[in-house]
Amino acid sequence: MKNDSLAQWRTVDWLTVSLYCLMVAAGWISICGASYDFENPTFFSPSARPGMQLIWIGISSMLIFVIMMMDKHFFETFAYIIYWFLIALLILTVFVAPDIKGSHSWLVITSSIRLQPAEFAKFATVLALAKRMNNYNFNLLTARNFLSSLIIIMLPAVCIIMQNETGSALVFIALAIVLYREGMSGYVLLTGICAVLFFIIELKYEATIWQATPAGELIVTSIILLMIIFMLRFIFKARVIATYFTYIIIAAAIIGYVSTYFITFNLVLLTLSMIAGFVLYLLFYSLKKYVVHYALIAVFAVMSVGFLYSIDYVFDNVLEPHQRERIMVSLGMIDDPAGKGYNVNQSKIAIGSGGFVGKGFLNGTQTKLKYVPEQDTDFIFCTVGEEFGFLGAIFVIALYCTFLLRLMHLAERQDTVFGRVYGYGIMSIIFFHVLVNIGMVCGIMPVIGIPLPFFSYGGSSLLGFTIMLFIFLRIDSGRKER
Repeated sequence: MKNDSLAQWRTVDWLTVSLYCLMVAAGWISICGASYDFENPTFFSPSARPGMQLIWIGISSMLIFVIMMMDKHFFETFAYIIYWFLIALLILTVFVAPDIKGSHSWLVITSSIRLQPAEFAKFATVLALAKRMNNYNFNLLTARNFLSSLIIIMLPAVCIIMQNETGSALVFIALAIVLYREGMSGYVLLTGICAVLFFIIELKYEATIWQATPAGELIVTSIILLMIIFMLRFIFKARVIATYFTYIIIAAAIIGYVSTYFITFNLVLLTLSMIAGFVLYLLFYSLKKYVVHYALIAVFAVMSVGFLYSIDYVFDNVLEPHQRERIMVSLGMIDDPAGKGYNVNQSKIAIGSGGFVGKGFLNGTQTKLKYVPEQDTDFIFCTVGEEFGFLGAIFVIALYCTFLLRLMHLAERQDTVFGRVYGYGIMSIIFFHVLVNIGMVCGIMPVIGIPLPFFSYGGSSLLGFTIMLFIFLRIDSGRKER
């Protein structure tokens, strides 16, 4: 019995545990730097954020012990129960949570303790997805299985959107990585990446007119053409693709010359005509050869063009005004350093002022003078950049890269589909958080208000990521238990 109770501790991946401890410690130091008050100089008082974060770290430590002492089959057995409990809690939160900065996403326990169920819904969703994919003879490529997996992912996201917390809902997009790892067609992933790229290009250049041609539409339709040719190279010989490409270049050059010096007309009509020609050719070839890949390329082209001409409607009628403004500021379409762009502008100033080695712990002027709002939560990375400089920022990024690669390694060595899917799921979510948070702090991504894992102040964030990680470590340690 004694040996059984110690087995999970002997087989736990201590390298990942060490990386976790290092990130939590570095996060606490950053919170100290971001929220330090010279009039009330304390790091350990529960009334101060560093002291409160220590309490959350202590609670996290107890949760780690509880999780690691659980039976290795517990999380798979109760995955659906945990998932539906969190779904119910998310729905309840919509109706009982107070309005905090325009969002109904926080359950107020006491005046100083608030919990955000959306943070816990992430690991619950990954558990349910892993449970679903672990079914006997599960094949993601069948319509029923693919649809059920999408429902598991999208249901909590919809509940979170109802709380007016769009940023947290977007995190679930990261689980597309899991679907791709488990067999989802690369066309689906490529379509998602292209959708983001087309959205940015069309918004950025829609007001730019070259001759009589909208620059945004021309760029996007040209990319669609290139993507069609790129996908065709997996089907036809290189010589055939080179011939197609040569014809397109010659036609574009001739018509571009005519449009510039003789008759001005919209060049988008040319690219759309070429796309339509490829679509008809591919559909005909698909019916003739009975090969679905040809039809899939045609569908990709049609969907891409349809998406292009729906961007303006979605941007103007679906997104909230503050979301539109944040996107426009991030893309440089408007300059609002004192309004919507204030947070990012001050954050970039703080990071830039840190130089190569930083100003030193507690010596950051931007953070100490409170120029950066939310500097110990969503914008904690700017404190790292100001106080510890380029070296400190690179150290944190390298730490996260090492951590994510380790999680991927652990996921690949699992001996069950449940363990592998769960491992890739938490890796995907943490990757999305790190990428978007650091990106928005540096001004290269829109501000969507998600925390930096293990660094940002907050009990819900720390507890959610800790539970998420150590469930996986418990699953991993169970591989070698006898």
